[in-house]
Amino acid sequence: MAQKGKEEKQSVSRVAIYPGSFDPITYGHIDIVERSLEIFDTVIVAIAYDTSKNALFTVKERMETVKAVFAHVPNVVVDSFKGLLVHYVENTNAKVIIRGLRATSDFEYEFHMASMNRSLNPHLDTVFMMTSKDYFFVSSRTIKEVASLGGAVEGLVPGLVAKRLRQKFRLPVTKKKELGWDD
Repeated sequence: MAQKGKEEKQSVSRVAIYPGSFDPITYGHIDIVERSLEIFDTVIVAIAYDTSKNALFTVKERMETVKAVFAHVPNVVVDSFKGLLVHYVENTNAKVIIRGLRATSDFEYEFHMASMNRSLNPHLDTVFMMTSKDYFFVSSRTIKEVASLGGAVEGLVPGLVAKRLRQKFRLPVTKKKELGWDD
């Protein structure tokens, strides 16, 4: 009898949700997704309609970009949600939320959010993953700021994201030539 229960448990897919604004997605985010796939069978990248932030890219643009980045990874699902994350999670098979941490300053905020989510849904856990040492200083906000001022973000975001940032900020032609942005 115990063997049957064990077999049933093994056949259940382990699904986790990685929520965020991803405005834009960075190599730090990608690192978290790739490492999460070593633990979970499927990772849902859930893009939030966040009205408290001033988004550079629309949710549709962010979804298109994230889908393109993970096009070669069949067990990454890209979706979006409005409202409370716990309500979105209830409509999936996920029991775990993934959150990336860059520094100890991230932990306090994330710990409060995880505690609130757990109080709203006691069956929901949060897994914190430290961002790779190569990307701990990278945030979407910093990427947007650097790109808006004409700085290079290649190596911190996928090429597609760097290109879309250049298109969004539409720097003057003289500045583009100075930076080598001839596309």
